[in-house]
Amino acid sequence: MSRTIIHMLFSKAKTDFLEYLEIEQNRSQKTIANYDHYLTRIIDFAGDIDVKDITPELIRKWRLWLNRLGTNTSDELNPLTLNYHLIAFRSFLKFCAKRDIPAMDAAKIELARAKRKQVTFLEEDELESLFAQPDTNSLIGLRDRAILELLFASGLRISELVNLDRGHINLKRKEFMVRGKGQKDRLVFVSQEAADWLEKYLDRRTDNSKALFVRYSGSKEVDLSGNYYRLSARSIQRMISKYARLAGITKHVSPHTMRHSFGTDLLMNGADLRTVQVMLGHSNISTTQIYTHITDPHLKASYEKYHHK
Repeated sequence: MSRTIIHMLFSKAKTDFLEYLEIEQNRSQKTIANYDHYLTRIIDFAGDIDVKDITPELIRKWRLWLNRLGTNTSDELNPLTLNYHLIAFRSFLKFCAKRDIPAMDAAKIELARAKRKQVTFLEEDELESLFAQPDTNSLIGLRDRAILELLFASGLRISELVNLDRGHINLKRKEFMVRGKGQKDRLVFVSQEAADWLEKYLDRRTDNSKALFVRYSGSKEVDLSGNYYRLSARSIQRMISKYARLAGITKHVSPHTMRHSFGTDLLMNGADLRTVQVMLGHSNISTTQIYTHITDPHLKASYEKYHHK
């Protein structure tokens, strides 16, 4: 016979929730760390109170406190960041309901209205100019060209790209599986152009490091086994920004810009939204709908072609 839980401190319930995410939900360590960070801010605001004492009014005041918390670059948290806190807390409340821990109803948590981000993508001429910047006579230049080509050809997230090993990609079949957000696997395709540059890069390598993309500069280039260290997401971000400046591209260009360019290119060439959703690994098609602005220019053309005057 199970014992009814009457009292539970928030810190204890939070720990149980994070363990539940790790063991039963198989969430990534990054997600768990983020949820821990967001939920800890309730303790920062209200102290380690009993879960049942967290009321809608307390959450209203917490949201106001969060909104005024600010960041290094702003006096206020933006609505999207505020929503991350609320999403984490809502998930926590649903966990409490499953475990019969007295807590407020998760349905009472309403997310803040956030403006949809404008998607930044590169036009064909900008992509060509960007790809032309690395000096492919050098190993580093070959690596960088392969990275740029692969990002645009596959729509990979930067976290997915940096974790790739040599054995992950089948250059003959030009496809491979990647584990994305939520530990979900998806099939990723590689263009012939990207496959060719990857092959050129790998043919020039003489090391035995298993990582697909490694770093060749810095005070500590190799580990104790003599293998090169894996290239970091931050290093790739800096590399792309550098080549974008050299290419004369004035817009902000990041690894995610390449992902947006991939999704945009698919839609511009006739792919439907559902296909783009699958290829990008979006769990919800509403996320993919940020690309619907791409189809807008086609609306007028369709109107003029099919509407009887």
